[in-house]
Amino acid sequence: MKIKSYIILLILCTNLISSLYSELKKEDFEKEIDGKRVHLFVLTNKKGYEISITNYGGSICAIMVPDKHGKLENIAHGHDSIENLLNSPKKHLSTLVGRYGNRIKDGQFILDKEVYQLAKNNKNNHLHGGPTGFNVRVWDAVQMGPREVRMYYTSKDGEEGYPGKLYMEAIFTFNDDNELKIEYIGNTNKKTIVNMTHHLFVNLEGLKEPCPTIEDHLLTLNAKFYLPTDETQIPTGEIKKVDGTPFDFLTPRRIGERINENNPQLKIGDGYDHCFVINKKNYGELAFAGKLVAPNSGRTMEIYTTEPGVQMYTANSHNDFKAFHGIKLPRRSGVAFEAQHFPDSPNIGFFPSVILNPGQTYKQTTIYKFGVEK
Repeated sequence: MKIKSYIILLILCTNLISSLYSELKKEDFEKEIDGKRVHLFVLTNKKGYEISITNYGGSICAIMVPDKHGKLENIAHGHDSIENLLNSPKKHLSTLVGRYGNRIKDGQFILDKEVYQLAKNNKNNHLHGGPTGFNVRVWDAVQMGPREVRMYYTSKDGEEGYPGKLYMEAIFTFNDDNELKIEYIGNTNKKTIVNMTHHLFVNLEGLKEPCPTIEDHLLTLNAKFYLPTDETQIPTGEIKKVDGTPFDFLTPRRIGERINENNPQLKIGDGYDHCFVINKKNYGELAFAGKLVAPNSGRTMEIYTTEPGVQMYTANSHNDFKAFHGIKLPRRSGVAFEAQHFPDSPNIGFFPSVILNPGQTYKQTTIYKFGVEK
């Protein structure tokens, strides 16, 4: 009887500890949707830092890491309950994105001479897998210990117009070096296209009221080229040097240093919303993509990825909607670095291929490493 009481007490204490820093409540995420249960999973490392993730779209709700004074704050744009997630005006706020991250022109692509028509949910284009993409799906999930959660989703043949039954696994780990690693493993029974990413928004100064912008964050991007777009934000096919443009972050620069310049590309997205081509020696290697530094808190985030590109988006359309603990998120209060293949790759033949064939395995690894500079 005493042993049973001890086990119950241990479970209660574990649940309390896992939600202590973010003040999120696991019960606020418990809900059955389409016959599947939604839960909140908390990853912790030996330093006591924590990341909270729900299996509704793989949404990251909080990342609690210290500033230069040791103060823990949430630096991720996330919601504090399943109801707020379901009713969010920003459906991709810090979620998984699939089956295809970013845009596909006119919502169309051709495979083996067959035309596939997808939803046009962004102007005349297809965006982030469509209205019922992977971000609004309940993933099966298993926590493998305090540092790892594995999520699984099977996308039916024809779902959102995509061919093939696609099985996708997303593995989230948080190690003692403060690295959040997201690994993707997928396979299909029919030729299809796949371009997974995670739409994590961060503000390394921490979420607070009023929420600061990210324009003073210092950014370094390991990218000598970027992809210009047309007025609907579809790549023109040009791979342009960043030299002499506001897209040059080869050395550390404030994000806001040139964001408001009278540049045609910046006007299209009302700020940065472009794919940068990561410098790599070998295709598919895990390489350094960039580093972000917050001048006041001293927090840093390094990005490493096996993907050829990173879409940088400076939350240009955020409009004071309420998120984590009711905090308002204004325009440019966050920045996302979405590791991925290039937008509209199925329609631009010389871009790296996004085709997945039966018998092949889709693999991707992206790491966000958090630190402090004093």
